[in-house]
Amino acid sequence: MARLVPMQGLGCEAAVGSLTPSRQREYKLCSKHAEGKRPLYAIGFNFIDARYYDVFATVGGNRVTTYRGLPDGNLALLQAYVDEDKEESFYTLSWASDLDGSPLLVAAGSNGIIRVINCGTEKLLKSFVGHGDSINEIRTQPLKPSLIISASKDESVRLWNVHTGICILIFAGGGGHRNEVLSVDFHPSDIYRIASCGMDNTVKIWSMKEFWPYVEKSFTWTDLPSKFPTKYVQFPLMIALVHSNYVDCTRWLGDFILSKSVDNEIVLWEPKTKDQTPGEGSIDVLQKYPVPECDIWFIKFSCDFHFNQLAIGNREGKIYVWDVQASPPVLITRLSNPQCKSPIRQTAVSFDGSTILACCEDGSIYRWDEVDHPAAKS
Repeated sequence: MARLVPMQGLGCEAAVGSLTPSRQREYKLCSKHAEGKRPLYAIGFNFIDARYYDVFATVGGNRVTTYRGLPDGNLALLQAYVDEDKEESFYTLSWASDLDGSPLLVAAGSNGIIRVINCGTEKLLKSFVGHGDSINEIRTQPLKPSLIISASKDESVRLWNVHTGICILIFAGGGGHRNEVLSVDFHPSDIYRIASCGMDNTVKIWSMKEFWPYVEKSFTWTDLPSKFPTKYVQFPLMIALVHSNYVDCTRWLGDFILSKSVDNEIVLWEPKTKDQTPGEGSIDVLQKYPVPECDIWFIKFSCDFHFNQLAIGNREGKIYVWDVQASPPVLITRLSNPQCKSPIRQTAVSFDGSTILACCEDGSIYRWDEVDHPAAKS
């Protein structure tokens, strides 16, 4: 089994993974928690702070809830934040960090307001207003975890500084998305680069390089955030048509991109951008990870910290766990439980991949642990 290396030349056949599980890692269901009746749309471990690798959060309805995954396989409720707006429906969350290292949890959804919660003080720290419609995803810059990016139904992506509350950049306009933006991600090592995707069926790759002085300025700005000279980034480096329908989840894998639409598969592809001629470039589809019964939109996949394995749920409550870097792709295992029949909107894989969480449309959370993990033995 090979590991991924950049493939040369176009026209190579994409390697398609087999749905026969290798069982190189086995998991067993350790706990189920019914959070409430409202759908849970997002779940995520805290990878920002090593002190809290066992802490995760969920969002559903107007609630943001944090938990600790206990060594015995159970879940301990830590905190719950209930938004003042009863009609709010949170769709997304991301862990971030203040400049002093305080753990922050950022959440947003149908009302388009970004809420920043300080988990140390258990208080709402800030609210960011700017988007003109609901927010579908928030991501944190892993190299500078006080920068976050938001993708919205208003067809824009915005870059924010959680420390100062400044909206630094707005990615929209001439070359921007032409429908809802559903997902966005920061490149893991190139601090200037992001990818976004949405209901216009495209994945767009953007560079912040020429606007980086404004990012630096956002950390030292002392005037009102509303007076900051927010800049529009109108043209992406590249617009990629990899899918023929809504693209609802995109993640960088090194310089490659993982993206999924509503056609029962995740696609790994290499963008070949030309920095000198933005808007041009080509794509090379490397491999495909089949996911049966994954044909509804707003189902997000996730990976462990080192991007070794990817977990994705489907509309029937099953989870497919892929060795993301094997070539061709290897299905590690398929997880299912007779009780879990509701669509799984998002999964969360722990730092080392030993725990997999799922949050469901019916308001429940499922926890699977690797069989040789201490919690799975009890």
